[in-house]
Amino acid sequence: MSANIALAQPSPLGRWWTQDHDGVIEISSCGQDLCGRIVGQPNIRNPDGRLPRDVHGTAECGLTILRDAAESEAGHFRGLITNPDDGSEWHCEFWVGDDGALRLRGYIMLPLFGKTQSWPRFTGQVERDCRIN
Repeated sequence: MSANIALAQPSPLGRWWTQDHDGVIEISSCGQDLCGRIVGQPNIRNPDGRLPRDVHGTAECGLTILRDAAESEAGHFRGLITNPDDGSEWHCEFWVGDDGALRLRGYIMLPLFGKTQSWPRFTGQVERDCRIN
């Protein structure tokens, strides 16, 4: 067996807690690229009892916030991410770190001017209405 065999990069596919644990994002294949949508939210409710809404009044449950993410180098992806609270769109890059958490770096012009978050893998259950068990 050759010592030059490259180890497979960990996959970003799957479900991830956001850094603040205010949502679960599922990253999946969308055609040739990857995308991510909100599939779970903790028991956060608006005063009217509904789940959180985005800036346009649409339920955040099921909302695609990560799109057009293509592999830029082995195990690293670049795409666009939208903040559902204010509708701002950012470039982003993401990869799975050595600790198994997803690293997502959002930026406007260059990654140098961005901020990196750590999203741990989500291992719980999510109901169809985005409730987390």
